[in-house]
Amino acid sequence: MTDYGQALREGFAYLLKNHPECFTIGQGLWSPWYVGHSMTDLDKEFGRERVIDTPVSELATTGAAVGAALSGKRPIVIHPRVDFFLLAVDQLVNQAAKWRHMFGGQVDVPVVVRAIINRGGEQGAQHSQALHSWFAHVPGLRVVMPSTPADARDLLIAASLGCDPVLFIDDRWLYEQKAELPPVNPALRLAEVKPRIDIEGTDLTLVGCSYSAHLCRLAAAELKTHGISAEVVDLRVINPLDRTVVAGSVRKTGRLLAVDGDWSTCGMAGEIIASVCECVPPGSLKASPRRLTLPDAPAPTSKPLEKAYYFHAEEVVAAAQEILGRK
Repeated sequence: MTDYGQALREGFAYLLKNHPECFTIGQGLWSPWYVGHSMTDLDKEFGRERVIDTPVSELATTGAAVGAALSGKRPIVIHPRVDFFLLAVDQLVNQAAKWRHMFGGQVDVPVVVRAIINRGGEQGAQHSQALHSWFAHVPGLRVVMPSTPADARDLLIAASLGCDPVLFIDDRWLYEQKAELPPVNPALRLAEVKPRIDIEGTDLTLVGCSYSAHLCRLAAAELKTHGISAEVVDLRVINPLDRTVVAGSVRKTGRLLAVDGDWSTCGMAGEIIASVCECVPPGSLKASPRRLTLPDAPAPTSKPLEKAYYFHAEEVVAAAQEILGRK
């Protein structure tokens, strides 16, 4: 069995071994404290000229990576927290995501930005954000959010071998999840990756990405013990967002609960609900769609408040039961 963090390391090792144009750059890459066990000893295995630990300058490291991508390299720039990547947003949003459009498709920018969601542990408001809905709003930027060890490895590889700028967001709360990994599929193309139905069901549809998809799977297992058949859709890639799988599932079940570990306003859960309302005839819905998100407040620092702020599988179960009128 391979855990999520080890799967990420396997993805990096595959890229560094098989593609000499790939390299990684960012702060803390030689320290397990910054990136968990997801890059342990890669610098010793592949050299510190390809696993580059930098001074603390998010803007400089991201700019260097974008420049390297324009010059024919395939860099992966790593930010141990999404929050601090905000200092380099211009490089990705105003530069990398725009170049192909501005130059009539003649320029590729194959840069991957790996940004880590690092919540909990009383880290507070400036260290606990997800912000994926911000980036999913930007045309020209692919946004990937895996929830399983296999997707963590395989979508990282696919993102790095494509021609587009990619924001790859992983959540530290997933790092201990374990699974058997299939062999690497080098032919996988990120543009072909669609939302996946992880669990089939008939009573309602649970939709999430990253850690929220994991909670949906746990909730579906619990709901099954109560005689409720929940279908779980893992979005996997949220920009561009393929709406057909979710819409097809809701046409079948007639009920939707969108689960997202971010805020409600202008968020991914609201986008899923809007998409369903556009694609599914009103007569097919047996109940109003609902979303489960974080409270519209910055993350607290105190442990008791954190416990109240973040939802768990139990809250997903309760929300699903309410939709079905079982509670």
